[in-house]
Amino acid sequence: METRILIYAPTGQDAPLAAKVLAMAAIDSHVCATLPELAQELERGAGAVLTVEEALPRGGFQLLQQCVAHQPEWSDLPIILLTHNGADSPVVRQAVAGLGNLSLMERPVRTLTLITALHATLRARNKQYQIREAARRKDEFLASLGHELRNPLAPIRTSVSLLTHLYPDAAPVARIRDMVERQVRLLTRLVDDLLDVARITSGKITLQQQVVSLGAVMSHVSELCQQAADAKRIHIAWQLPPSEIMLHVDYARLVQIVANILSNAVKFTPQGGHVLVRAAADDGQLLVTVRDDGIGLEAEAIGRIFRMFEQSNTVNGQFSSGLGIGLSLSRQFAEMHGGSVDAYSAGPGQGSEFVIRLPVLDSAGARHAVPLAQQASTDGRRMQVLVVDDNQDAADSLAALLEIDGFDVHAVYDGMAAVAAVERQAPDMIIMDLGMPGMDGYETARAIRQKPGAERILLLALTGWGQGDARRRTVEAGFDHHLVKPVELEQIVRLAGARQNREQVQAAR
Repeated sequence: METRILIYAPTGQDAPLAAKVLAMAAIDSHVCATLPELAQELERGAGAVLTVEEALPRGGFQLLQQCVAHQPEWSDLPIILLTHNGADSPVVRQAVAGLGNLSLMERPVRTLTLITALHATLRARNKQYQIREAARRKDEFLASLGHELRNPLAPIRTSVSLLTHLYPDAAPVARIRDMVERQVRLLTRLVDDLLDVARITSGKITLQQQVVSLGAVMSHVSELCQQAADAKRIHIAWQLPPSEIMLHVDYARLVQIVANILSNAVKFTPQGGHVLVRAAADDGQLLVTVRDDGIGLEAEAIGRIFRMFEQSNTVNGQFSSGLGIGLSLSRQFAEMHGGSVDAYSAGPGQGSEFVIRLPVLDSAGARHAVPLAQQASTDGRRMQVLVVDDNQDAADSLAALLEIDGFDVHAVYDGMAAVAAVERQAPDMIIMDLGMPGMDGYETARAIRQKPGAERILLLALTGWGQGDARRRTVEAGFDHHLVKPVELEQIVRLAGARQNREQVQAAR
């Protein structure tokens, strides 16, 4: 399908003659009699488009220009235009300016010339398909890499939390714990950024929008960025509006937008520098400005820094640390919200300013926050939890942490053992890995849900896979929630508490 030459010449004999010539040369082609047919076939795929000058004023130019403007990044659709003999017309000049990868052939065209040109065009088009395939494999690799990295992150983070519970007053342990926690948090953010790249390029990111307060977002951003600022003795000043501003946004993505930009400002501000974060509502928009007195930007760099994997040069000409994707993600997430991110600088050594613009939700859309629920069963006994993971370190460390927090926990290491444990005594909650060998988490969940009384079990999928198709499969398998490793204990407690609150309300009725 993608090697076809689409022929669009609605008048005269050009279309049937061209199709006959291409058939003799064993080149696949399809004649489109109308513009709607051409649009439909372009959606299905094409190696190139062969059209004629007189077809452009009749809507052909607008259709092809729209197709060129909205084609994927890897694609550069070849268009071959057969023109009249003689001087170029305004129609041809318009096509040259607006149709991208355009080749002109003056009629009458020799058969061999046309065939040779189309063979060359299809070879070049095949190179584009190879680029697309390489990008697809890269995205799959990044997604798989993120999954594999998240698996060891989970027991590391859980073990750090255990240190806090076991040695709350030991200063040496606290220093080690804080160091490990900082590095795990950094590694988790890098993994998340890598996965976001794969999701964006494959079109799998969807916003989970809700009503949130600006204050809650900025508090979270401060938690993420303050340690890095303290390490360089950089003062972050916050100027937030006196009254609360409500936003209809994806909370996690908005935190990511601001935190990436603030982290960038801290990175490129020298020791003892200053960063100002100012937020205000202006004409239905939220304006968040992040200004620093750091190394600044050259004029030509401003348009470059938002490109994916772009590495900025530091003052001494060396490349900065990081993956070079944070600013690109911030801009793309802002645009998904209907907003924007722009950068300004007076030049090297003059600092930088980043301005985030997002729509503001009217105050009537505000909702009351729901407090965290505590873990307790409806009859007052300790909540019984089954942890299932073939990574024994991950399972045992999570079980130990949950026990310290007041749960009655049992751990098993494969799907069959999980089903057997449920048959012996159904727990209140199951936290289960998906990627187990043999009987995976999806199959195990379906088997458990078929047991009598299993509908009351709170079933949590705990996995390194965060893509939309994995989330869809967990719902279909019977899971209540999909948690991505490494997960915070508070998140599990919150979900457990929410379930118990619902059961208590139903019992009261």
